[in-house]
Amino acid sequence: QVSLVESGGGSVQTGGSLRLSCAATGLSSTYKYCFAWFRQAPGQEREGIAGIDSNGKTTYTDSVKGRFTLSQDSAENQLYLQMDSLKPEDSAMYYCAARAALVYCNGELVANRYNDWGQGTQVTVSS
Repeated sequence: QVSLVESGGGSVQTGGSLRLSCAATGLSSTYKYCFAWFRQAPGQEREGIAGIDSNGKTTYTDSVKGRFTLSQDSAENQLYLQMDSLKPEDSAMYYCAARAALVYCNGELVANRYNDWGQGTQVTVSS
């Protein structure tokens, strides 16, 4: 049973920074796991914002490119999201997501491709 626990959310002013963490447990040694970050603001659909492929290449949605950085510590089963130059429109609940793969992770940012989700961590950016 995969468990994902996010932390690091909070309230910051415009231009501030936060670093989100996601601790993954219960991973099977049979599979490779693909990870991504999503966010969801009230009344909006869940949006994929950052993913990582099997070669370590990261993918970002346009609205966060140049401001957010995804990194992964595979040895510790940790995923991170460094968020800089935060804007009020970045306010949302942020989720870590994972899915098992036999061969390859392509860093996709499609919510229904991921099976396991954390409980989320709230990010609020004030102007």
